Amino acid sequence: MHTTGVGLAVAPAVVSTFFSHYLNRKHLAHKPTSHLSYHQGLALVRAFLDYASHHTVEDVQAFTSQWVPHPQWVRVDQVEVPEADLSRAADLLINHLGPDGLRRVGGEKWWQWRKPKSPLKAEWIEMKADYEERQKNPDAGTRIMLYVHGGAYYIGSVDEHRYQIQRHARKLKARALAPRYRLAPQFPFPCGLQDCLATYLHLISQQDPSTVILAGDSAGGGMVLAMLVVLRDSGIPLPAGAVLLSPWCDLTHSFPSLAGDAPLDYIPPSGFHHKPSMAWPPPNQEELEELRKVAMAQKGVKSSNDEPGVATTLPSTEEVARTAPRLTFTIDGEQVEVKEQIQMYTTNDLLTHPLVSPVLQPTLGGLPPLLIMVGGGELLRDEQIYLAHKCANPSAYLPPEEFLDDRATELINKYKPTDVQLQVWDDMCHVGPTLSFTRPAKFMYRSVAQFAAWALARAQKTPVDILNDGDISIVSDSPSTSDNEKPGQPKDTHSSPQQQSTTPTSHTSIGHAGDPLPPFESHMIRQRVTRHGEILPLAPPSELPGCCMARDLVGVVKVDTARKWLDHRRRWDTRYYRVRARVHSTRLREAAAGPYFDGGFGEGEVPPPSALARRRWVIEEELAGKEKRKEKGFGLSWWSGWGSKHDKVIMRREERVGMKRVPTQVVEGGEGKGAREFEELEEQAREVREEGGVKKAEESGSVVAADDEAGAEKKKEEDEGADITGPVDMATGEAKDQQQPPEDHPNPTSTATITAADQPSPKEDNISDESHNDDLTVTGVTGKRVMIGGVATPFSLRKEPDTASMVTLESGSGVVGGEAAAARTPPPDAAGLTACDTGGQCTDDKVRETGEAGEKPKSVVEPGLDKEKELPRGKL
Repeated sequence: MHTTGVGLAVAPAVVSTFFSHYLNRKHLAHKPTSHLSYHQGLALVRAFLDYASHHTVEDVQAFTSQWVPHPQWVRVDQVEVPEADLSRAADLLINHLGPDGLRRVGGEKWWQWRKPKSPLKAEWIEMKADYEERQKNPDAGTRIMLYVHGGAYYIGSVDEHRYQIQRHARKLKARALAPRYRLAPQFPFPCGLQDCLATYLHLISQQDPSTVILAGDSAGGGMVLAMLVVLRDSGIPLPAGAVLLSPWCDLTHSFPSLAGDAPLDYIPPSGFHHKPSMAWPPPNQEELEELRKVAMAQKGVKSSNDEPGVATTLPSTEEVARTAPRLTFTIDGEQVEVKEQIQMYTTNDLLTHPLVSPVLQPTLGGLPPLLIMVGGGELLRDEQIYLAHKCANPSAYLPPEEFLDDRATELINKYKPTDVQLQVWDDMCHVGPTLSFTRPAKFMYRSVAQFAAWALARAQKTPVDILNDGDISIVSDSPSTSDNEKPGQPKDTHSSPQQQSTTPTSHTSIGHAGDPLPPFESHMIRQRVTRHGEILPLAPPSELPGCCMARDLVGVVKVDTARKWLDHRRRWDTRYYRVRARVHSTRLREAAAGPYFDGGFGEGEVPPPSALARRRWVIEEELAGKEKRKEKGFGLSWWSGWGSKHDKVIMRREERVGMKRVPTQVVEGGEGKGAREFEELEEQAREVREEGGVKKAEESGSVVAADDEAGAEKKKEEDEGADITGPVDMATGEAKDQQQPPEDHPNPTSTATITAADQPSPKEDNISDESHNDDLTVTGVTGKRVMIGGVATPFSLRKEPDTASMVTLESGSGVVGGEAAAARTPPPDAAGLTACDTGGQCTDDKVRETGEAGEKPKSVVEPGLDKEKELPRGKL
C-alpha cells in the first residue's frame, strides 16, 4: 500500500459523495451526513477500509504506522518504558489469569517476547504553550491523559491518532501519554494488554493516580476497560476516571445491532478480511495438524507421539485442536462449521474471556467514573449501551450462569456500582472524534474535556483551571450552511424509538470544559445528543435492545453475524486461493526448519497460531543488525492536517486577539452530585490488598500497592531514623536508581528537605501518621504525595498543593484565608524558607494569593464538594 494507490482508490468515493450530497438532500435530513464534511469523511474511511481488505495485514499495518510530522505548535517527546515495569505488568497478568487462564492463553512466556531491539515506547503529546508554561514552574502537571489508540487491535498507531490526541490535550490543558503497544495478529492477547499496563505502572511511579485520566477509542476503549479490571482486582491505585469512545467490548458480536448493515457506519458489517499472508489468516485445524506432522518428522518423532512414554515438546492433537477450535452453526437448515479464527486479537476459544470481552466480566463495579460515548448509527451500539448499564448496575446485568463461580460471586458482592455518564449521539458513526474536522465531532471533544476536568478536580480535591474557548471556537450556535435542521427546534421524529423519550431534562446542550456536570441518578447520567450538541433524555433501559437481551445470550455468536462473515470469507478464499496455497507452503518449510509450535519457549508454551512468537527464530535472523527507518506517510500527513485544521485556526485566533491563554471557566460546587468520592476507590484498593488480593503477585515479584497505609506505617517503624535519600517507585514502594531527567523534562518539582528537628508534628501540619517519617520532602503540585527527586512516593500527606499556580483566591468563598489558608502554607525548612521559596516562587503571601507575581487570579474548576467538605482531605 502507498499513498498514490490509496488516493486513487478513495478519490471516486469522495467525488461521488460530493454530488450525491446535494442531489439527495432530503434523504440526509436530520442526520450527521447533512454536513458535507462529515458525509465525505465517512465515505473516505469506508472506501479506505474496502481498499485495505485487498491487501495483506502487514501492508495495512505498515501504511498506518508511517511517520506523521506533528504541527509546530505541538510538542512531542519519546519515552521508553523500563523493562522492570513490563515485568511487573506480566506478573500482574499471570496472577490475574491464574493457572486455568494461562493454560487457555498458551503459557506465560511467549506473550512477553518482543522483537529484537523493540522496547516498549510511548509518546508524550502536549501543546507547546502549555509546556512552556509548565517550565516556568517546573512540574510534571496535574492533568495526564493516558490514551490507548484503537484500530481493531491490529492496525493504527500513535502517529495516525496524534491529531485526535493533541486536541484532547489542548482542550484539557493536559499532557497526553500514548503507548506504542504491540498489535495483533502477530502479538495477540495478552501482549498489548501487558504493554498498556506497563505504561500505566510506569506513569504512576512518577505521578499521583489522581492526576491521571485513561482514555481509549474502539479497541483502545476495550483495552482500557481490561486494564481497569486488572488494576481493580490487584489493589493497584486507580486513575481519576476513564473515557471510552465507542469501546469494543464484545468480540463475540452477540448483540442485536451487529446483525444490521449499519449504513451510517464505516465498519464493514461482515468483519475485517484481508489478502492472505504469513500474519493472517492463521492456519486452521487441518493445516495445523499437517504442520504438526512435518514438525514431528523434523524432530524424528513418530506420528504416534501422543502415546504414553513418548517425550516431546510438541503439542498433542488435543492441544492443536484447542488453538483452533471450531464453531458450529445451523444456517438455513444446514449445519455449518467455522474452522478459521474469526478475530485477529485472539483465538476463538478466548473470545469469551472476560479480559477480551469485558461485557462478560462478573462485575464492572468498583471502577473510577466513566464517560462512555456511543454512536447511534454504529454497529457496536448495543454492546456499548449494555456496558454502561452493567457498570452502573452490576447486579442487574450478570453474565451467563457458566461464568458465575464462587470467585465471581465474591467480586459481585465486593464492588459498588461505577458512576457512568452515557452519551448516545444520534446517527453518529463509530468513534465520531475520528472525523475531528466535522461539527458533531467538535461537540464530542468538548464533552470529553468537560468530563475529564470534573473527574480530575473531584479526585484531587483541588481546583483545576481549564480552557473556555467558546468565544473563539469555530463551533457556534448557528447551523452550518448544509444543515436542514436548526438548533433549538424540537427533536426530530426520524430517530429510532429506542432513542426517543419524553422525560424532561434541564441540561439542554453540550457544555465546555469546566461547565458543571448534571447529577448522577442511580449512578448514571443518561443522555441522547443530537448532531448540534443538544442534550435530550435517553429512552429507559426497557426500550433499549441491548439492555433487554437475555443474559444467557450475551457472548453467544449469532447466526446472522456468522452468515455474513462466512459469505465474505468464502469469496476471499476463492479470490485468493493461490496466494493462500503459497503461504501454507512457506509455513510447511518453516515447520521443517525450526521449532514452529512452541517458538523455542519450552514445555507448556503453545503460542496461538497467528503469534509471531512461533516464528521468532526466523524473525530474529531477519532482523539481526537491521534497523528500519520509518518513512513519511504523505497520505496520513494530509489526513492529520485536515484533522488538525480546527486546532490550527483556534491557535491563530488566540494570537490574533492577543491571548496567551483563553479565559477559564468556574464550576460551582455540587456538580455531578450522587457520584462516589475518590477516597472510596482508594479505600477499596487498600481493602483488596489487606484481603490478600495481591498476595500471589507480591510473592512472584509483581507490583505492590502504591499507597498502602498499613504498609507505610510498618515501613516507618522498621526504618525509624533512616533518611529517604532517593526516589521511590509509587507502584512498588521500593527505592529507584537515581537518574537525572533529560533537559527537556526537568524534575517535576523543586523540593526542600525537612529535617527531623524542624519538622512539625503530623497534627500541627495536618500530615497523616502513615506518611510521618524522620525525613520528608514537601509536596509538589500533585498536592497529596511527597515528591522526592521529582517522583511521587507511595504515601500521602493529605494536604492541598503548595505551589502558587494552584492556589486560587475566591472572594467570599472562604476557601483561601483563615484556617484553610494556614493549612495550605507549607512548613518552613531549616533556613526559614517555604517550599515555594526554595523553588524560586511564592515568596510572600501576596504572591500566594494572586497566583503568581504580577498576574491576576485564575478561574478554576472546583470539584463537587459540599460546604462542610471544602477543607482539604485530612482536616479535622
